[in-house]
Amino acid sequence: MADMKETADKVKEAISERIVDPAKKAGEAIRETGSAIAEGGATVGMKMIDQAEENARSAFAAMRAAAQAKDLTEVMKVQGDFIREQGTRSMSQAREIGDLILQFGKDAAKPFSPKK
Repeated sequence: MADMKETADKVKEAISERIVDPAKKAGEAIRETGSAIAEGGATVGMKMIDQAEENARSAFAAMRAAAQAKDLTEVMKVQGDFIREQGTRSMSQAREIGDLILQFGKDAAKPFSPKK
């Protein structure tokens, strides 16, 4: 009878080590990943709003400058300057968003990375 109880305890311990504990760790990793994804999404969303505000301010500044232009040549210069600056700004903003997404992807994957 003692052997049977001892065997049952060993089986219970083996099941716990091989199934229950890894399942708990996987659940914790999924929970951490969900939190990281939510935080990353909020950060990216706020950055995009900030960038949209910056772009709108620049567009209105260019429209003001064009409205105050003395001739068509000056309007064309304002427009050209705005387009060039907007292109540079767009590339920079896309890089910022890409870097944020890359970083939050790495952060979200950390719980699944092997611990050292």
